[in-house]
Amino acid sequence: MTNVFDPIQIRNVEIPNRVWMSPMCTYSAAPQPELAGRPNDFHYAHYTARAAGGVGLVLVEATGVLPEGRISPYDLGLWNGDQADGFARLARGIREHGAVPGIQLAHAGRKASVDRPWLGGKPLEENSKAGGENYGWQPVGPSALAFPGSAVPHELTREEIAGLPAAFAEAARRAEAAGFDVVEIHAAHGYLLHSFLSPITNQRTDEYGGPLENRARIVLEIVDAVRAVWPAGKPVFMRVSTTDWVEENPQDNRESWTVTQTVQLATWAVEHGVDLIDASSGGLDIVPIPRDQDYQTAKAAVVRSETGVLTAAVGRIDSPQLAEELVTSGKADAVFLGRPLLRNPSWANEAALELGIKPRYIEQYAYVL
Repeated sequence: MTNVFDPIQIRNVEIPNRVWMSPMCTYSAAPQPELAGRPNDFHYAHYTARAAGGVGLVLVEATGVLPEGRISPYDLGLWNGDQADGFARLARGIREHGAVPGIQLAHAGRKASVDRPWLGGKPLEENSKAGGENYGWQPVGPSALAFPGSAVPHELTREEIAGLPAAFAEAARRAEAAGFDVVEIHAAHGYLLHSFLSPITNQRTDEYGGPLENRARIVLEIVDAVRAVWPAGKPVFMRVSTTDWVEENPQDNRESWTVTQTVQLATWAVEHGVDLIDASSGGLDIVPIPRDQDYQTAKAAVVRSETGVLTAAVGRIDSPQLAEELVTSGKADAVFLGRPLLRNPSWANEAALELGIKPRYIEQYAYVL
């Protein structure tokens, strides 16, 4: 029986356990154009602390593949070579502290150009001010439909869509050169790729809109482009929203993104070279979300059982026992943790102790503990 602290081999990469750090935006990069997107000392301390705390994989937060692909001017980005040195230091530090370094590549789409959440997360329209400078830009999307409270996005042309796979591929190439062993394509939470997938936000009538195979086209084109430049021995993950949460609301009769469509997308994605589905949910619209503890992990279990694809669960996993049960039962192959790791960087090592398993202390701690 597999437990949550067993290693897992994906392609040629062995991850020492199945408790992983979820990609969580920290909005802590400098916004000035000459420094934009670069990791700094905060990012190094933040990520290496969780590596030292015993997680098996550290997945660095959503990293914009284009300047306009950031959620905010304070996000990380990997669209040029000048940003690479900071990422190399970050990947090296994560590895030296005992975890596998991974990175999530993203484009925020219609949810881009907003201020930091602790300042209200207000939209920063083009030429608006953030931090006293002009850092806003116009968001983009598959259709000219705004996220509630945000600016109407520019509807991408076919030519602009055609440039997206290359942008993701170039960022993946830089990530590999920087030393990352896992790359994740972000297709969840209402950002650009999710907004292509969902019929709520994608009202195109060309080959990128309409039936599921058309709405999924750009996602699979990006997978192909990333897989073409990413080493064959290293895994590609994909984060998806398993549902828009519209299908769960009987009073909302909009056609939306569903678990059934997620299962089909996961099947296609694996055929194109994705190795693991990171199963999250929501983010496309402001809709009610259940309070049940398994509101999200149950949907990850559906993806796992119906596809056989390696699947990671995330969301309200707040105890070692729950993490263990998800893996030992076969509902998930690994668990991503967010808030628990913000509260306690050593959550993984403390969970191992609670489950009667030897923790993975770094040598500087092991001789004392």
